[in-house]
Amino acid sequence: MVKMLRSFRVVEMGTYITGPAAAMHLADLGADVIKVERPGTGDPFRAFKGGLYSPHYQTYNRNKRSIALDTRDPADLAVFHALISTADVFIQNFRPGFAETIGAGEAALRALKPDLIYCAITGFGTSGPYRDRPVFDTVAQAASGYLRLLTPPDRPRVIGPAIADAVTGQYAATGICAALLERSKTGTGRRLDISMLEAMSHFNLDSFTHYYSVGQVMGPLSRPEVSQSYTFACKDERWIAFHLSSPPKFWDSLVITLDHPEIGADPRFVERTGRIAHHDDLIETLTPIFRERTRDEWCERLAANGVPHSAAYDADEALEDPQARHLGIKVSVDRPDNGVFTTVRPPYNFDCEIDADVLPPPLLDEHGTAIRKELQERAASA
Repeated sequence: MVKMLRSFRVVEMGTYITGPAAAMHLADLGADVIKVERPGTGDPFRAFKGGLYSPHYQTYNRNKRSIALDTRDPADLAVFHALISTADVFIQNFRPGFAETIGAGEAALRALKPDLIYCAITGFGTSGPYRDRPVFDTVAQAASGYLRLLTPPDRPRVIGPAIADAVTGQYAATGICAALLERSKTGTGRRLDISMLEAMSHFNLDSFTHYYSVGQVMGPLSRPEVSQSYTFACKDERWIAFHLSSPPKFWDSLVITLDHPEIGADPRFVERTGRIAHHDDLIETLTPIFRERTRDEWCERLAANGVPHSAAYDADEALEDPQARHLGIKVSVDRPDNGVFTTVRPPYNFDCEIDADVLPPPLLDEHGTAIRKELQERAASA
């Protein structure tokens, strides 16, 4: 498959998720991403479960090359600066001001590469009263109003994956692509600043629109009530989910599927507005019904009647579903330690062709010697 960003080089000095995720998206599109890490320990995410190759690290670092450099060491700083002179994009996700202390500030790097796209990802931004606060995923979710939409109202606790980290990385990659497109027309580099608070506030746009338009403060159940979304445990303890939205035909089809016509005649549920108002009552009514059959049986019945649905899979099942297998979403490749790295391929399908060519996340400094040699040869031929 054609790698759309194959002519671009990205130097990433990222840790944990936001910076590495942004670089991974560019790598998935073909960019030559070189990950600069601290000697000995590398990205702290490497050791999140011991060792230097945790699943957390693997998630956001495929399709990259690794070089270990301590930019406080003059020799390593020289290698880093030589690398920057060949780069189109630089990505870091340090607290404001830290990059300057290790020779990776914008002014220093732009002096080496004037048309560089410099991307700085922060928690709360580069200015303001919270500028220097430490920020992780949960903090950004909370500050943006998103955490309350995921939290059970009767039992406050953090649930779900690192959404703010992943979303911020995606927004950063989008901004970088826009800056590269502009540079192709003007030759001008840009500085892109993106904070987790700003990214998650934008991601939470629907909630703010409802508040500023009609004064509604949305909660965890606001969307599923209106969209008529449900999930139930079945006879075999597996779960199923369906989403009726607003077309009446999907409710009618569900009633047929249930084989309980009295539900369709219940005055609380006849109209969509009633089903919204009596959302909890409908759940209470349907819960024992879905216990009558297994998940596979319900999937077969829902599919036969055209109800939007899916088995609610865990990770050990989702990519084995017939549709996921047909699309080739799961890909595997040998990794440097002779094991097998299995991941989800990039979702892009350019000209009806999938990209199943994935490189495993690099070992620490796996490509250090080769990258140094490339830089030396480039300098010699200059």
